[in-house]
Amino acid sequence: MTTPTTTAPAAITTPAAAPTAPATSSGPSVPRLRNGELRAMVARVLADHTGTGLTPRAIAHTLNRSSGAVGNACKVLADKGDAAVTSTAPLTYQATTSTAAVAAATITPAPAGAPRARRPKKTTPAPATTTATATAPASVGAGDSAAPVTGPVMRPNGMAYHPRQVAGMPDVTALRKLREAGVAALMYGPPGTGKTSVIEAAFPDLVTVQGDGDTTVADLVGEYTQTGDGRYVFVHGPLVRAMREGRTLFIDDATLIPPTVLAVVYPAMDGRRQIIIKANGGETVDAAAGFYVVAGHNPGVHGAVLTDALSSRFSAQVHVSTDYDLAAQLKVDRRAVKAARNLSTRQASGEVGWAPQLRELLAFQKIADVLGVAAAAGNLVGTAPEDDRETVSAVVRDVFGSEVAPLSLGPRI
Repeated sequence: MTTPTTTAPAAITTPAAAPTAPATSSGPSVPRLRNGELRAMVARVLADHTGTGLTPRAIAHTLNRSSGAVGNACKVLADKGDAAVTSTAPLTYQATTSTAAVAAATITPAPAGAPRARRPKKTTPAPATTTATATAPASVGAGDSAAPVTGPVMRPNGMAYHPRQVAGMPDVTALRKLREAGVAALMYGPPGTGKTSVIEAAFPDLVTVQGDGDTTVADLVGEYTQTGDGRYVFVHGPLVRAMREGRTLFIDDATLIPPTVLAVVYPAMDGRRQIIIKANGGETVDAAAGFYVVAGHNPGVHGAVLTDALSSRFSAQVHVSTDYDLAAQLKVDRRAVKAARNLSTRQASGEVGWAPQLRELLAFQKIADVLGVAAAAGNLVGTAPEDDRETVSAVVRDVFGSEVAPLSLGPRI
């Protein structure tokens, strides 16, 4: 995998203010690819040559794309088991049994003679871009707190995030400033309030680890994987990739990960900015400029424990709650928003343990659009934990003006 040589993260510009990259030649431009499209085309090439080991350079020649980008795509496919490393000198990849399932139906080589973006000199700031994806290196939109944020910010999945105020500035700007200052941030709040959304909007170069009670050290740093020819190679994990590429590592549900496992990240976060991979012969990995760690925490979720060690590493801790005004702006039925506000007030006073968050309200509207408001209201009641269902049912009944029961199958047609 090609490691970026830039020494600082490149600038982000929100979609409304993104400048146009300067032309480098008069030839045809390289078509923009959607998130994951290049990876699917690489899988297509591998699937079309099943049983043959191909180097990233050979695949890049077929697609007329950057060998670095193709190398990153190959690495992601191998990490997911959709490709196998068959040789390390030179590095070659081969199709697995699952490659065809993720392969594109067709491939779209870049036009012959199309100019390719050149890495900027260290004295010249890299042009901003709005096409960074979850697999993009730090040289593509790692974050710039100076970029003005005046409206919605696009997430890598193409959905718009509506920034909220924190410390007198947009939340995405605040997070980018914390990254520049090297202050790790912990976002905490109930599930469905938008913690992941704001982090994805702030950091297009994100590498995500989904934490749970079964997360192991290998899930973070990597482990040995058997290749198609029976050999074993060490495949580095998301922590190592983020460190080497100067990217943001997002540890979602960090407080569900066993403390002894999460401790492997701490040396990378402090002044050492380094980890030692014992499983790979004591390999030393140093963090490149731009490497940053942000985490998510759901208080009250069974098994979530915010230890002193974890809390002390994340100096900035930001509470995230549902923005009910935003739900109304997004055209969610005002009765559903009113019920959610009521339940949120009761939750704050201890009368009930659950209240609908933005995720549930958006789901309400989607269901209402296809099955009707009554069905959506019934689903809202059925979504509530059993201990709170009676109270939720009463609030929904009062707001919607009729009895509502959870969705259930009726008599056979």
